[in-house]
Amino acid sequence: MRVRSSSIFSAVLLVLCTGFFGPALAHELQPSSFELRQLTPDRYEVIWRAPIYFKKPHPAKLQLPAHWQTVAEPTVRQLSDSALHRRVVSVPDGDIDGGVIRFIGLETTITDVFARFVWLDGSQTTAMARPSQPWIEITAQRSAWQVAGDYTVLGVEHILSGFDHLTFVLALLLLVRGARRLLITVTAFTVAHSITLAAATLGVMWVPGPPVEATIALSILFLASELMKVNHGKISMTAQYPWVVAFAFGLLHGFGFAGALSDVGLPQNEVPLALLMFNVGVELGQLLFIAAVMALFTLLRKIRTEWPALAHQLPAYGIGGIAAFWFIERVSRF
Repeated sequence: MRVRSSSIFSAVLLVLCTGFFGPALAHELQPSSFELRQLTPDRYEVIWRAPIYFKKPHPAKLQLPAHWQTVAEPTVRQLSDSALHRRVVSVPDGDIDGGVIRFIGLETTITDVFARFVWLDGSQTTAMARPSQPWIEITAQRSAWQVAGDYTVLGVEHILSGFDHLTFVLALLLLVRGARRLLITVTAFTVAHSITLAAATLGVMWVPGPPVEATIALSILFLASELMKVNHGKISMTAQYPWVVAFAFGLLHGFGFAGALSDVGLPQNEVPLALLMFNVGVELGQLLFIAAVMALFTLLRKIRTEWPALAHQLPAYGIGGIAAFWFIERVSRF
């Protein structure tokens, strides 16, 4: 028995799971973070997290203004996915406004650097360095438009490098039939993770990160089992009520988004705006992914190639396999 070309989805999924969704590639897409925290009127702590870049130390080098003096031996802590650089600097008169932080070599990478400045009174400002502009000029106050742009970009980058979240969305796309049902399902997922993202970021709710990440992997494994039921002609709760399942698991995925946002923090004077635009960025990235997958599916349907019947089951096995790997890997970190 053979199936029509629609089962070519399985071949695409295998490429995604073994290549694009591989754990190693996640490091290459992770943004770097930089924090300058004022300790005294003239002393600042410098923290720079440089992600692993294609299994090697990140090629960018931090360059501070020449008149800043390091007052303690810089330290480097090697983490599983990055190197954490710390130092304390003394600035004459404590005036850093207008100073330029450079990331030499960033222009040769695909890494952005999200920067946060924390002042002695507790106020915060943010900025972004990109390969096209590998430097940041320190300003005491950034406009609302600049904050909105930074956090929108951060949201897009997070979802597009969040392979577990994208795998979950991909499983929904394979399960849900009909444009209207798909729209309702995606909307339910969006509303749910927006709720928990806001609640966790604002401190209303808190859930430990490692269990959340492991449970997200389990949610993907559940969808893989549901896809197998559908392929065998059995009754599937997700196929019948996809918006209910999407909403329930969306609440869980929102905590995962919040964990990423907590790493960079929110500017104290623009919390609602930054939170909103991060969420908007997540949704824009998610919509870009859905549009790309749907366009690819449409293109593949036009190919008149026949595939073996076994190929029809490969998407479920591919999703389930990668989700099981993620679950075991994440539980081992507890």
